[in-house]
Amino acid sequence: MSDVNRARIERIRAALSALEPAELEIADESHLHRGHAGARDGAGHFRVRVVSQAFAGRPRVARHRMVYEALTGEMGAEIHALALVTLTPDEAREADA
Repeated sequence: MSDVNRARIERIRAALSALEPAELEIADESHLHRGHAGARDGAGHFRVRVVSQAFAGRPRVARHRMVYEALTGEMGAEIHALALVTLTPDEAREADA
């Protein structure tokens, strides 16, 4: 992983702290997209799993909007693509069981 993407991951982590995550996993998948038109400018591809009580009672689309809103400053220039998993703590326990 490049130093640039390490710094991006730290900015993603800081931005998503607004959701008070119980768990936050961020994986850099940029290497899987070398040569991709959207990645030529250097923006990264990331897989993010966020577990937060803030998602309770909200459908998946609303949860994703919450994540994108928190990352507004990073999208485009720093982040080209996100693969998101957004769960409540109860859902995470069920998924991990």
